[in-house]
Amino acid sequence: MKKIATMVLLLSIFTFAGQSRAELKMLDSQEIIAIQNNPDWLIVDTRLSDAFNGWKLDGVERGGHIEGAVNFSANWLHLKKKNLKEELLEILKAKGISPDRHIVLYDANGLDAKAVAGFLREENYSRLYGYDIRGWAADTNLAMQRYKNYQRIVPAVIVRAALAGKSPETFTGSKKIKVVEASWGEEKTSYSKGHIPGAFHVNTDRIEPPTTSEPVMWLLADSPTLKRFALEFGFQKDDTIIVASQEPMAAYRLATVLRYIGVDDVRVLNGGTDSWLLAGYPLETESHSPRPVTDFAGIVPGNSDIMDSMSETKAGLDRAQGFTLVDNRTWQEHIGETSGYSYHKKRGRIPGAIFGYAGTSGAYGLEYYRNPDKTMRSADEFLALWQEQGINTNNHLSFMCGSGWRAAEIYYYADVYGLRDIAIFSDGWIGWSNDEKNLTETGIPTR
Repeated sequence: MKKIATMVLLLSIFTFAGQSRAELKMLDSQEIIAIQNNPDWLIVDTRLSDAFNGWKLDGVERGGHIEGAVNFSANWLHLKKKNLKEELLEILKAKGISPDRHIVLYDANGLDAKAVAGFLREENYSRLYGYDIRGWAADTNLAMQRYKNYQRIVPAVIVRAALAGKSPETFTGSKKIKVVEASWGEEKTSYSKGHIPGAFHVNTDRIEPPTTSEPVMWLLADSPTLKRFALEFGFQKDDTIIVASQEPMAAYRLATVLRYIGVDDVRVLNGGTDSWLLAGYPLETESHSPRPVTDFAGIVPGNSDIMDSMSETKAGLDRAQGFTLVDNRTWQEHIGETSGYSYHKKRGRIPGAIFGYAGTSGAYGLEYYRNPDKTMRSADEFLALWQEQGINTNNHLSFMCGSGWRAAEIYYYADVYGLRDIAIFSDGWIGWSNDEKNLTETGIPTR
C-alpha cells in the first residue's frame, strides 16, 4: 500500500508539467516524504545557511534542514563578485543540482525559492518545485537536522536583535554581551572604515605578538600575556562575546583564542561584516573603547584543550593511532611548491600530516569550507573531502595551517558541526619549520 500511495503522489506531481514556467508547483509534506530518498529528486534549502545550520529564522518553529537537503542560498544571488555566475554554476555541479533531476526548492519566506528558481530557469532547468518548510518544522513527527553547536556562528539578524537588548534564540541567559571587531593592524586598516555599531577593535597582534628577532613569526602569546590582554579589553569568563571582521579568518582566530583563555560563550558573525551589509544593516565609523576589568573570574587558560602545543603535537604524531594532524593549507603549500607567506621562505610539510584542504587562493583562501558569501559551507561537503583523504573523525583532529588563522576557522566549523575531540596546532607550519630540531618533508605525497 505504501508503494501505491507513493506512486499516486508522484503522478500528481508530474501532471503539473504543462503549467506556466513562472510558477512553482507547491508540494506538501507527504509529497516530500514520497520523494525524499528518490535519486531522481533533490531537495534544496534556499534559505540563509544559518537557517540550514539550525537557527529558527523567518518564523519557523524548529531550526535546521530536511535530511538529505543541500543548501543553495538565494542570498548568494545578491553578491557583487567577479565571475559569480561561474562560481554558482560550479556549486550547482558540486551539489548535484542538475537539470536532469527534479529539484524541490524550499524556503520559509515565499521569496528565496522563487529567486533560486529564476536563476535555475536561466540555465534551462525545468523540473522545479516549491515547498514551504514551515509546515515541516511545525510537525514534530518529521525529523529536522541541525548542527549540534549551531549557535556558535550567528546570523546578522540575531546579532542585531541581541545588541538591541532583546533575547533572541540561545541568548536568553546572556547577561553581558560584547561585540568586537578583529583585524590585523591598527584601527585604520579595517575598523575605522566601518564596523558593527558599538563594537570595539582588537588588533590580532595583541594575541599573537610578532617575535622581536629573526625569523619573524606571529605565534600565540603566553598565558600571562593573554591574561593581561583579557583584563585590558574587559573580557571575563561569563561574558557573551560576538566577534566580527571584514575578513572572517581574523574573527575566528580571535574567537578561538578567547575560548582558549576561558570565555565560555564566544560567537562569530557568520560571513563577517559583509553579511551585516547584505542583511541591509548599516555599519558605523565611530570609535569605541573597551572597559578594562581587574578580574577575569577564572583561570587562564581556562580551556587549554583548544590548543595543541608543539610537544603535544609531536607526541600525537608519534602515536600509532588515534591522532591526526590535518594540514589546512593549499595543495601547493602541502607539497612544498610554495611557503604560502611572503615573510616565510621555508617550504614543505610536517611529517605525518594529512592534507585536509583549505582554499586555492593562498593564505586567505578557504573556498573548500566557505559558501560564496563567506559563510560556513555545509558540513557534509567538507566531511566528504576528509573521508576521501582518509581523515578519521573518531581520532583526535589537530588542525594546522601556516600560522593558525585558517585552522581556527576550520576548527570552529568542525565544532559547530559537533565534533568533540578537536584542537588547533597553533604554531603551524611556520612555528614547526623554524624549529631546527623538527623534521620536514617535501615532494608530492599520495593524495
